[in-house]
Amino acid sequence: MTAVGWKPPPWLVWSTGFESSSSLKLGFVFSRLRNGGSAITLKSRGSLRIKALDGSRRVAVNGKVEDLNDKSTNRHASNSGKIPTRLSTVGNSRNIKWHECSVGKVDRQNLLNQKGCVIWITGLSGSGKSTVACALSQSLYQRGKLSYILDGDNVRHGLNRDLTFKAEDRAENIRRIGEVAKLFAESGVICIASLISPYRRDRDMCRALLPDGDFIEVFMDVPLHVCEARDPKGLYKLARAGKIKGFTGIDDPYEPPLNCEHKRGYGACPSEMAEVVVSYLEGKGYLQA
Repeated sequence: MTAVGWKPPPWLVWSTGFESSSSLKLGFVFSRLRNGGSAITLKSRGSLRIKALDGSRRVAVNGKVEDLNDKSTNRHASNSGKIPTRLSTVGNSRNIKWHECSVGKVDRQNLLNQKGCVIWITGLSGSGKSTVACALSQSLYQRGKLSYILDGDNVRHGLNRDLTFKAEDRAENIRRIGEVAKLFAESGVICIASLISPYRRDRDMCRALLPDGDFIEVFMDVPLHVCEARDPKGLYKLARAGKIKGFTGIDDPYEPPLNCEHKRGYGACPSEMAEVVVSYLEGKGYLQA
């Protein structure tokens, strides 16, 4: 049924969940869908402004389906006439859908008898990040708690092997590790990320990925001259000789945390620092489901 140039009565506007300006000239088409539902398509000779009322989930304006609850999603009708699937656009990824599972984060945490979180250890090269990370993992293991270390160098052997040490690649390196750490935390694992992560904004971005409290930042506050004297990989010597460019602490800045959960100064024993973090986890309830 079509009536071009006809102004719809109030009952039609209310029944479809739409509200329209009384000055518009509208037409409509009523159709029955294969799945037993029905649809009313509104048409206008001029511009058409439609507002959804309570109970409305989606509308078709000028032939385009829009989801009013989420501007970033689209709905694509299938040839079978089934209810359209909600698809999303995230960054450069289009037409993707988040799949839920009946086994959730709480179920996994109950299985492991612990709560997932991210312990982010940051500091200059040679400050002892990896040593503390291993000591912390060992301490948790002895308590029967599952953890996994995301070491900066180790991740660059695989997932991030395509990245350089330029500023933009370092930011992408941190972003990827932050997303992986989030997945570990959601699986119920205590994830220990150990990497320089020199830029404050990148660390804060990783913190924002997780619920409040689940990102625990540990700052290895060891002076540059101490780290350079240790130089376990010989990198400071190469940087001073100009053979490595953009090396943190030499010709690239390190931005210390402003509000970290823990700070380890020079001279602190790695095992003692690990126990401090473990005590923090116990106090916050992360070592039980």
